[in-house]
Amino acid sequence: MKRTIFFIGNDSRFAFRVSLFAFRVTQITFYLICLVLLSFLNPASGQNNDSSSILHSPSSTRPTWVLVIHGGAGGPGKGGMPADLEKQYTDKLQEVLEAGKEVLSKGGTSLDAVETCIRMMEDSPLFNAGKGAVFTEEGKNELDASIMDGKTLKAGAVAGVSTIKNPITAARAVMEKSKHVMLIDGGAEKFAKEQGLEIVKPSYFYTKKRWDEYEKVHQQEMKGKAEENPKHGTVGAVALDAYGNLAAGTSTGGMTNKMKGRIGDSPIIGAGTYANNATCAISATGHGEFFIRNVVAYDISALMEYKGLSLDAAAHLVVDQKLKSQGADGGLIGVDKNGNITLPFNTKAMFRGTIRSGGKAIVNIYPD
Repeated sequence: MKRTIFFIGNDSRFAFRVSLFAFRVTQITFYLICLVLLSFLNPASGQNNDSSSILHSPSSTRPTWVLVIHGGAGGPGKGGMPADLEKQYTDKLQEVLEAGKEVLSKGGTSLDAVETCIRMMEDSPLFNAGKGAVFTEEGKNELDASIMDGKTLKAGAVAGVSTIKNPITAARAVMEKSKHVMLIDGGAEKFAKEQGLEIVKPSYFYTKKRWDEYEKVHQQEMKGKAEENPKHGTVGAVALDAYGNLAAGTSTGGMTNKMKGRIGDSPIIGAGTYANNATCAISATGHGEFFIRNVVAYDISALMEYKGLSLDAAAHLVVDQKLKSQGADGGLIGVDKNGNITLPFNTKAMFRGTIRSGGKAIVNIYPD
């Protein structure tokens, strides 16, 4: 009898242990399911929720794609530009944004959108890039451009070119079809021709408006009575595509009456252009020498990566404090990996526009 009871007791203890094990497994499974459900209910928990960045975001979730463009910082303040000219600028910026939207909404890459937008501004005489480029002290046009892929950290640039119709396309060709990052002058033009890019005569870049500006500044400097150099900035674009990849590009004709061979920040990776999927994409515009000395575009990325600043906080620190304290004017556009944007400038105007998936194009010239 005792022997029988002994075996029954063992069976009971065994059954109890099995039941306890099953309960623990069920409990752990329940906890895991709860964690998964919470992650779906709160997808933005891992995003940067800095209030300054949220001001530029439509919601707490990352948009499918984002595009930001600029047509340069500087120029007269509000009321200082004829209404019809102002409309030409806003209409063109709107047109450029719509073209970029077409690329991104159909699954195009951020690089494709950046190149498309900058090409359109290079083809317009309104902006100081491509067709609207300013003249050097010798009365010639010398153009610069750069582009960077945030996914691979590859970059390409051209500088001091005068026969390449679209320098931004040449910069992309350098990035994708050469082992180098920057080509200049005749070497860049030779490479562009070998790649089948459109080559034009230097006279293509002539516009009467820019020539008149050059003659005025040139004559003033010859007499030692130079006034403030007219600012016409640069053009640029930054984008975040549906694949989560960032890209940035910048193109310019430089400064009116600049020395032959002068290169500004626009073709310098880290100064006028920078993109890194881990942080942001930046395109700058302003007094290039200061942007080079301060490595402006990369500095913003570094402040985000190493100090944990939001895109907006980092950008305003650089533009409103670092640059301004040195007497440098200009601005920049940026987008981060979460789709937050920033558009700081310390001049009276900056031609700019934004558009994102599910939203409308917004174009501005003067401070908000």
